[in-house]
Amino acid sequence: MGNTAMRQRLGLPVKYGSCHTALIGGYVVEGHVNAREIRRILSEKPEALGLAVPGMPVGSPGMDGPEYGERRDPYDVLLVLRDGSSRPYQSYFRS
Repeated sequence: MGNTAMRQRLGLPVKYGSCHTALIGGYVVEGHVNAREIRRILSEKPEALGLAVPGMPVGSPGMDGPEYGERRDPYDVLLVLRDGSSRPYQSYFRS
């Protein structure tokens, strides 16, 4: 919740909020986004606001320590579009 002012300044809707907010290569990166997707968005350069992993899903980068055991919750890295909508950019742990 502590990044609310920064999210507002960057135009990221509250519903995509998590615990970390960054601006990388002109894209907003919110939450526990995998480095692979950050490299991908920088390479593909889609017309988008950025990437988000809302909440703090167990198994995402930084939420995968020994205290969680083998738990890995399914989650999506979302591509957040400039109009505030989103679509899955990459899914993790789904069959």
